Amino acid sequence: MRSKAVPIVIVAVWALVAAPWVLADDLADLAREFWSWRAATQPFSGDDVPRLERPAETPDWSRAAIEARRGKLAEFEKRWEGLDASGMSVSWQVDRRLMGSAIARVRWEIEILRSWERDPTFYVDQALCPYFESLLRPPPFDRQRSAEIVARLEAIPQTVASAKVNLRYAVGPLTRLAAASLENIRPRLQESVRAVKPLLTAESRGRIDTVAAKALAALEPWREWLDAAASTRPVNSAVGRDGYLFFLREVALLPVTPEELLTMARGEWARAVSLEVIDETRRPSSAPPAPTPDLPALLARAAKDEESIRRFLDEKQILTIPQWVARYRFQMMPDYLAPVADFGETDDLTSPSRRTENASRYIAKPSGNLSYFVASMFRDPRPLIAHEGVPGHFFQLVVSWAQEDPIRRHYYDSAPNEGLAFYTEEMLMQAGLFDDSPATRGMVANLMSLRARRVEVDVKLALGQLTVDQATEYLEKKVPMDRETARSEAAFFASHPGQAISYLVGKLQILDLLADAQRAQGDKFDLRAFHDFVWKNGNVPIALQRWEYLGDATDVPSHAARVAR
Repeated sequence: MRSKAVPIVIVAVWALVAAPWVLADDLADLAREFWSWRAATQPFSGDDVPRLERPAETPDWSRAAIEARRGKLAEFEKRWEGLDASGMSVSWQVDRRLMGSAIARVRWEIEILRSWERDPTFYVDQALCPYFESLLRPPPFDRQRSAEIVARLEAIPQTVASAKVNLRYAVGPLTRLAAASLENIRPRLQESVRAVKPLLTAESRGRIDTVAAKALAALEPWREWLDAAASTRPVNSAVGRDGYLFFLREVALLPVTPEELLTMARGEWARAVSLEVIDETRRPSSAPPAPTPDLPALLARAAKDEESIRRFLDEKQILTIPQWVARYRFQMMPDYLAPVADFGETDDLTSPSRRTENASRYIAKPSGNLSYFVASMFRDPRPLIAHEGVPGHFFQLVVSWAQEDPIRRHYYDSAPNEGLAFYTEEMLMQAGLFDDSPATRGMVANLMSLRARRVEVDVKLALGQLTVDQATEYLEKKVPMDRETARSEAAFFASHPGQAISYLVGKLQILDLLADAQRAQGDKFDLRAFHDFVWKNGNVPIALQRWEYLGDATDVPSHAARVAR
């Protein structure tokens, strides 16, 4: 009997010891397969944070492809739900929740938001953002890159064909916005192709005109159809309360309700206004000079300002900037990018395989009245550099991509990403970076007010309490900002519910984490060490960072059952 029992005991002990390793491998395998699949199927977006390194082929949006995604999604969900967290480390459990969030985002896209059958602007993005993104990396255009540019133009007719089949429930305001975004698409696309063509390799140069002509032959009639159909489509673009709560809890991992978001926004708006009013007592009695739209001077100043921000962070012991991190530079807008610049954020924040390269922000030569963000940039580029470059998106992304945990390298969510960048603006102001410029401090306060207003717009659009036109009017008058920027913002928030809340919610979560970390650590609290942790894990929702940093999981929403179709 004993001779038989010993092997059984050994096997049982081995199973107990090996179980965490087996589960760790299961999670790693799930993550590896999911991210590879996601790179090939994730929708393109005009946003810059969720850009991926993708295969050359653009995603297929035929109904057959969408049904195949539904099947794969169900498989990933089943595998994820089968991962038992018992006895696993906090770090492993954080990674598991990250994968749950990433998988839930796909369900949100396909089954709840349903942009693929409700939102024509979604297909404008799928058709033209791939071409736009292929132009962002600075030259040269080698054979592979040249072929990718042509391939992405070549995919446009199929994307438009899928849109015509899939958009059974197209929403009127979004249909109208899609048609407006394609206005004058022929001269714009032709001008872009004409400018990029000489830079391509010979084979791609020989094909691009024919491919672009076929793309336009698909886009122009579709624009006319959209324009005619807009008035016949339903007005309500709201995703609804239940859908919005799914996003908050399962995707963004935010322990808040829509009503709590509105309360947070009102408090932030009041604080922003009070900061701006009180800071006016420190300003000269005369009005600040209007920004001078001198592009070469702006490019030169931005390079110096980026260096000065790096020195400030180091001298004040606020954040560690490793020597290998490259520069974030303003660049003159290339002729091939300018005609299609409206289809995305005109910056190249590099990518996981290019994280040691310089990042670029492309600036167009100003003409006419300056828009809200362009005017602020010409007054002082430092807030924009801090948000988009160093220590904002570019720096946060490259240090996240360099970290040892592959799940955290690939995961993204706007709340920590945008929250950190928004936090950076006010943090640097409080630390004294803008003490030399009263007008810049006022600008930062006004940006705070804008982000608070965005929350109200996001929530009320999602719940059906505002239309796109009402949201445009609201932003134009209340921020205030120019109407073109206000409409662009309202349209984006209507198409991407949950994105506009990310700035404020993420910032408030970081401030809350900082305060509790200082309270817990007392004299041992180190601001630079705290920031280094938050930036390294900058893709990770702050509720999960809190769990890992303080051992406090109270802000992590409990996982609900999967929402059925």
